[in-house]
Amino acid sequence: MSERPVHEHIRELSEVLVQLSEKVLQNFDDALAAVKNQDEEGARRIRHADLEIDLAEVGLEERCLAFLALQQPVARDLRTIVTIMKINDDLERIGDLAVHIIERMPEIKPDMLQMFDFERMGHLAADMTRKSIEAFISKDRFLADKVCSLDEEIDAIHSSVFKRVAHLMKDPDSDVDQLISLLSISRYIERMADHATRIAHEVTYLVTGEIVRHNDVSYEKLVQSLKD
Repeated sequence: MSERPVHEHIRELSEVLVQLSEKVLQNFDDALAAVKNQDEEGARRIRHADLEIDLAEVGLEERCLAFLALQQPVARDLRTIVTIMKINDDLERIGDLAVHIIERMPEIKPDMLQMFDFERMGHLAADMTRKSIEAFISKDRFLADKVCSLDEEIDAIHSSVFKRVAHLMKDPDSDVDQLISLLSISRYIERMADHATRIAHEVTYLVTGEIVRHNDVSYEKLVQSLKD
């Protein structure tokens, strides 16, 4: 690693992270479109793109580890590299969710898919992820907090899907496998929002040094909403 100033290395690693986030978001959006349009060729492109995302994630992690070993950063610089590595992991997991979505495609009929507003739900989750990355770049604690607050809306939509699927399953003629697949897609989108929230928590850690992720009670709120 060259003798460039530490902040230049960190800026470069941050730029690589942003590029990875753009690939991940595009692939996730493409996955929802592929299911909606029953696009087999699109599904193959998504699988290929996920392999590229995996390689990029590993490459970024290796560069971060090399930076830690050679530069031995402290204080804010150390927190920044740790944050990049954690966000990198969350982005890779979002990439996996795109593949999980297209794996459900053969079991889903387009007319049934139209009963659920996955397009809006996916847009909200993607917007949360995009905002969480923006919060990282700008070191914006308030934007990170806003991302966390948006998670409740995704949870509410997922809860609504759960209740609707449960109702449809009561029909003896229902296609249970298809309904399970639809619920799974909702869950994958909800998981994307969870990762966006985790990224926002890491931004809070970066800015304040405070670890807040275990204060998230969205899961408990969801469970309670299902009981209501």
